[in-house]
Amino acid sequence: MDSAPRSSDIPVRRPIKKLLVANRGEIAKRITDSAREFSIETFALVTRDDTGHALGADHIIAVLSSRSYLDIAHLIDIVRQHSIDAVHPGYGFLSESPDFTRRMWEEAGAVVIGPGWATLERTGDKLAAKRLARECSVPTLPATEKPTGHLDDVRHFACQIGYPVMLKAVDAGGGKGIRLVRQESELESAAKRAMSESPSHEIFVEKAAIDGFRHIEVQIIGDGSGRVRHLWERECSVQRRYQKIVELAPSTIADRDFVGQIIDAAVRMAEHVKYLSLGTFEFLANPETGEFFFLEVNPRLQVEHTVTESIVSGDIVQAQLNIAQGATVDDAVARCFASDPETTPKLRSIQLRITAENVQSDWSLSIGRIDAFTLPSGNGIRVDTHLVPGQTTIVGSDFDSLLAKIIVTASTWTDAVRKCRRALDDTSVSGVKTNLDVLRAIVVHPDFEAGTCDTSWLERNAAALLASGLELTKALESKRMPRLTQSSSGSSSSLTGSSNAAVSLRKGDAWALKIGDPTTTAASQTHHFRLTKVIRNEFPALLRAEAEYSLPGSHAPLAITLEATHSTASSGSVMAESKHRQGNRDNPRHVTIPFPGKLVEFLVDEGDLVQPGQVVCVVQQMKMELEVRASAGGRVVWITEAEDGEDVAEGTLAAELEEVNEDAVQAEVKSKL
Repeated sequence: MDSAPRSSDIPVRRPIKKLLVANRGEIAKRITDSAREFSIETFALVTRDDTGHALGADHIIAVLSSRSYLDIAHLIDIVRQHSIDAVHPGYGFLSESPDFTRRMWEEAGAVVIGPGWATLERTGDKLAAKRLARECSVPTLPATEKPTGHLDDVRHFACQIGYPVMLKAVDAGGGKGIRLVRQESELESAAKRAMSESPSHEIFVEKAAIDGFRHIEVQIIGDGSGRVRHLWERECSVQRRYQKIVELAPSTIADRDFVGQIIDAAVRMAEHVKYLSLGTFEFLANPETGEFFFLEVNPRLQVEHTVTESIVSGDIVQAQLNIAQGATVDDAVARCFASDPETTPKLRSIQLRITAENVQSDWSLSIGRIDAFTLPSGNGIRVDTHLVPGQTTIVGSDFDSLLAKIIVTASTWTDAVRKCRRALDDTSVSGVKTNLDVLRAIVVHPDFEAGTCDTSWLERNAAALLASGLELTKALESKRMPRLTQSSSGSSSSLTGSSNAAVSLRKGDAWALKIGDPTTTAASQTHHFRLTKVIRNEFPALLRAEAEYSLPGSHAPLAITLEATHSTASSGSVMAESKHRQGNRDNPRHVTIPFPGKLVEFLVDEGDLVQPGQVVCVVQQMKMELEVRASAGGRVVWITEAEDGEDVAEGTLAAELEEVNEDAVQAEVKSKL
C-alpha cells in the first residue's frame, strides 16, 4: 500500500516573502527571530493583554481573543488582506489541522509551514498513525481500531485487554484528552473528561505501558521526496499527567543499539509517507526488557526542539523554512546545522520548562501579573521566553502556562546537570507562583543525576520532591536576602512584587453617593447604587455587573448593566480573588475549588445528598477539565452563583454541605431506588 501523498496534496514550495506567525508566547518569538534572519517580513498576532511575543515583528495585528488563533476564516482574511504567502502555526492551536492547511492554500494561496494536509491526516490522528506503524512493522500497544464516543465501547475493550488502560483523544495534544485508568470504577469519569477535551469528542483505548518505560522521541526532517534525515532522539520521561516538564537530548539510555532500533523505526515510517518538513515520532521504551512501542506522530515543531538544536548546533526553524521554500533535506541540513547529523552527538542538552503553576496546590494554574523576573545567562545557557523586561505580563486562564524555557548544554551529562542547578538558582519570578521549587528538586535528585527516571518517576516521588523543593528555595532565598538588603537600602519590598488581588465586590453591596459641584455652594445630592449581580470582578481593571441606580427623588430604581474599565490599571488583573464567596479549606463541609479556571458545569443542586468523593463541579484549566470533589458527605444547602463559562478563582466556595444522619441518608437513597 502506497501511503505517500500525491503531488496535488502538497502546496507549491516557493520563496517566502511575508510570514504570518499564527501563534503566541515563546514559540511565536522563536519563529519570528528565525524568519527575521532570513529577511522575511513577519506578522505577529496579539490580544490586548498578551503582546510580549511580538517584539521584533515587522507588523502587529490585534485579534479579539484567544479564540482568534483557532478561527480559520479570520486567519484567511488576515492573509488575504496583507498579501501574506506563508503561515507558521508553531505548536498547539491549528498546527495539526489538515483543514486549516488545505483551506489556507485553496482559499488564500498561502503555504502553511508543515507536512501538508494529506500527511497531517495520516499522522495527526493517533489511530491513523498507529495503522501507519503497523504497515511499517513497528510495534504498537493493543488498542481499539476505531474512535468512539460511547462509554460501553470503552468499557468492553478495557475488560478484554485488562487494566490499566490509557484513554486518548484521537485529535488532542499537549497532554490533553489523556487519562490513565487503573480500575473499572475510574472508567466512566475518566472517559467523560477525555472525550470533553477532544475536539471530535471521540477517544480510543490503549493498553497502558507505565512501569519502567521511558518516553523517547525522534526528530525527523524530510523534503517530501522520500528522502528523510533524523536529528537523533530526545527523552521526555520527566512528566506529570502526560505534560513534559524536563526534556533532554540525547537519551540517557546507555544501550545505543537499542536506541538505534527506535530511530530506525521512526525513519522507516517517515520514508513510507514521504514525510515533508518537521515531525516527531514518539515511543515508549523499556531498556530493561528491550521492548519499545510506537505512540504517536507530532507533525509539527515541538516545544522541546531546542535540545535537538543544541546537540546538533543548528536552527530547526530555519531548516523548516528552507524546506518550505524548495530546498532538499540534504541542502537544508547542510545550511542549518554545524555538526554532521550522521555523527553521534558529543554534547548533552537539558530543557527546563518554567510554568505559572502552583505546584503545592495540585499543579494548578497560577494567574496574575508578573511583577519582576530574573532569568539565567552565561556559558551554555539559552533562554526562550516572551517575557519582556519592563513590560507588564499577564498570566490568564486562556493560554498555556509556559513562561520560559531554560536550555543548558555541556560536553557531559554530569556537567549539564550541574549547569541546570546553577541556572535555576539564578532564576526568579514574582507576582505568580511557578514550578521553580520542583524543578530545583528534580535536578538535585540522585535518580535524575543517574539518568534513570521513567515516565512515572515524577508522580511516584511527587510528595518528596515538593517538600525538597520548598526547602531548597527557602535556603536559596535566605542566601540571597543579605545581599538584597545591603544593596536596596531599605527598599527591598519593591523587589518582592505587590498583591494582584481584586477589591472585594459582591452581590448586595450598596453605596450612598454624594454628588455635588465643588465650585458652588449648592448642597450635594444623594444617589443610591446597589449591585444585584457581579458578573466579572477584575477591579480596578475591569468590573462587569448588574445594578440598581436610584436618582434623587426617583420612585423606583433604574436597572442598569455596568461595564467599567480603568485605562491606567493593569488590564490583566484577571484574578478575581473576591468575586465569589471564598471557602474554608479546613472545613470539610465546604467544597472549595482548589485552582483558578472556567466553570464548566455543576453536577449537584441545593437539597441533593452528596457522598464523600463525589464530583460536585468541573472546572476547565488550559483546555483540560478537572473535577472538584467533596471531601465529606452531606446535604447541599448552598451553591455558588457562578455560572457555566464564568472565571472562578482559586479558593472559591463551590458548595456548602450540612451534616445529615447516616440512617436518614440510607433511607432516602433506598426510597429513590
